[in-house]
Amino acid sequence: MACNFADLYEHIADAVPDRTAVIEGARRLTFAELEARANRLAHHLAAAGAGPGTHIGFHMHNSIESLETLLGCYKIRAVPVNVNYRYRAEELHYVYDNADLEMAVHHRCYAPLIEEIRPRLSGLRHTLVVEDDQGGAGLASASTPYEEALESASPGRDFGPRSPDDHFIMYTGGTTGLPKGVLWRQEDMWRVLGGGIDFYTGEAVADEYQQSRMGAQNPTPMTWFVLPPLIHAAAMMPTFTALWSGNTVLFQPRFDPDEVWRVVARERPQVLVVTGDAIARPLVDAYRAAPVDASSLVSIGSGAAQLTQPVKNALLELFPSTLVTESIGSSETGFGGIGFAQKDDDPARAPRVTTGRGALVVDEAGRPVAPGGEGWVAKTGNVPLGYYKDPVKTDKLFRTVDGVRMVITDDRARVEADGSVTLIGRGNMVVNTGGEKVFPEEVEATLKAHPTVYDAVVIGLPHERWGQQVAAVVSAAGDTVDFADLERHVRAHLAGYKLPRQIWLAPAVSRTPSGKPDYRWAKSYVAARACDHEAR
Repeated sequence: MACNFADLYEHIADAVPDRTAVIEGARRLTFAELEARANRLAHHLAAAGAGPGTHIGFHMHNSIESLETLLGCYKIRAVPVNVNYRYRAEELHYVYDNADLEMAVHHRCYAPLIEEIRPRLSGLRHTLVVEDDQGGAGLASASTPYEEALESASPGRDFGPRSPDDHFIMYTGGTTGLPKGVLWRQEDMWRVLGGGIDFYTGEAVADEYQQSRMGAQNPTPMTWFVLPPLIHAAAMMPTFTALWSGNTVLFQPRFDPDEVWRVVARERPQVLVVTGDAIARPLVDAYRAAPVDASSLVSIGSGAAQLTQPVKNALLELFPSTLVTESIGSSETGFGGIGFAQKDDDPARAPRVTTGRGALVVDEAGRPVAPGGEGWVAKTGNVPLGYYKDPVKTDKLFRTVDGVRMVITDDRARVEADGSVTLIGRGNMVVNTGGEKVFPEEVEATLKAHPTVYDAVVIGLPHERWGQQVAAVVSAAGDTVDFADLERHVRAHLAGYKLPRQIWLAPAVSRTPSGKPDYRWAKSYVAARACDHEAR
């Protein structure tokens, strides 16, 4: 079996050529049309010198062209590399340079930044610019116009054989440090995030044609509305999972919660893909302000970022016939498990999931912990090759224990009596205050449950007596935050040592495009100003 991303797409394109593959605004392409355009791009890139192993950046927000770029790269065995479109010049230079990008495809709105760093990128030899309606009109670019490139290239599928060993690189968000490129074999990524392992049975699918075969037999394909940016695995892999099974993918260039509901009412999607509170909470607020017919929704699936209990409660109340799920996983592990949301009055209730194939909780030595014990979330089986050009971090995270290679993450978890797993928090962000360990996620969830708080990020700050103290940056749900009542609220739900001793009020809490807290921003924010509240 090739088990290659391009092969998997070609199988479904051959099986259901006239079915709608992708929708973006008023634009829509069938599987055959998407196939032809991706082939054109692949031929253009090959003519420009790209081939197996060539690293090609996709510096784009969600669009049909983003999907074409990914497919076009896979078709010629090149390696598409995600570039965070929110990065500024120095951050972009680091990723372009560290990832050894030889080519890139970008939306025109990012042209000024690319032109700024281009002189320092000696290895970047060819770029394409895609027109956009996100502020790019009229901006100068030295890149070749994307549509011109496609017009002069062949739509035919005359590519050589591919390999399951072809690479897939996903750069992490870099919320606590510099971004790192996670290097996968394509088959391994397909197995853990793309449907190569049956979601219900946990067993490997029969062959590379199973998804397309079953998709072609399905008379009622679904539409998946993917809201997170394609530059993150939390969006990219649901997108491909849907496509490889013959479903339709729906994109929005920029997240606009009001527009999301208008699109839901118009396009009638069955699946809504979100990433935690960063997307789900604005959706809840927008729906409450202007309800629409959302009865088509069968599932709202969240992953990659925390979906707090109050937001789960709100989703379940607003959409009682819709299944709300929460998945665990990361760029380093792929899918780790899934939980089904239930109502609960405890705002700090942590996610509880049933682990997927190869996922487990291990102790410091890398051995499984018994029910009732705590440890680190780990994954065996189909795991990455490591971090691109970073053997030190690779050796730290990827270990072989009793002859079994595994990735051991920084995610702390507890194994319950029934074998399910409760997530506690990120170990690398834990606040050690006087010997007590405080996981930011628990405190953040409690803060956000208060009616005057809209968003929150919790960090540790140096303290001369306790080593560290808990601190927070919050944004207000209205005009201001009632700090006195917020303090009482936290004390009512959490132990006293978990109470943020200092709180800063910000106009908005910065998050990555995938919805994760930006801890570097939070530390910079508090360092630049006095706090707005100190606990008694």
